[in-house]
Amino acid sequence: MNHPVMRFTNLAAPIAIAALMLTACSQETQTTGSEAPPLEGAAIGGDFTLTGETGEPVSFSDFDGQYRTVYFGYAYCPDICPTDNQRAMAGLKRFEEESPELGAKVQPLFVSIDPDRDTPEVLTEFTDAFHPRLIGMTGTKEQLDAAANAFAVYYSRGEETESGGYLMDHSNITYLFGPDGNPLAMLPTDEGPDAVAAELAKWVR
Repeated sequence: MNHPVMRFTNLAAPIAIAALMLTACSQETQTTGSEAPPLEGAAIGGDFTLTGETGEPVSFSDFDGQYRTVYFGYAYCPDICPTDNQRAMAGLKRFEEESPELGAKVQPLFVSIDPDRDTPEVLTEFTDAFHPRLIGMTGTKEQLDAAANAFAVYYSRGEETESGGYLMDHSNITYLFGPDGNPLAMLPTDEGPDAVAAELAKWVR
């Protein structure tokens, strides 16, 4: 798609990460001889219902019983979102190649925080560029605010430029959730696809 010229700032990720890590550390974590997921016990997640790529409602709970990756971003993002999603989905593809049955248990989700521009058609074009099973969705500001709050994600709309374009400032965390909907880990997209595949291999059973 043709993106308007925009700059991107990402000031919120450290704040969100610190908050969720403090929440996780406040919980008692019991291990039984094996490493516990780093986000075990963190108060992150919950059900939501947004509008999917087909224009039909999509809920987080629709994928109960499956592992889920979740990323909040927007299709018109000039750099960070495409990079994060490319690495996350390339890592998922490598995991699927190495462990097809386990890889099939992972459902990737992309939540757009830019509903004014990210129509179902735009979302479809964006998600199809990274993985055939990546599902895009968005919603009203009220719906997105509730989902972002539940998932410890920050976002805000920037000022419009003279050309009419604008930025969406947001945290860029790729979460991994278990079949029960509880958080397990953050995927290390900053380390590349191999690291993402290795992290998936640690927790997907």
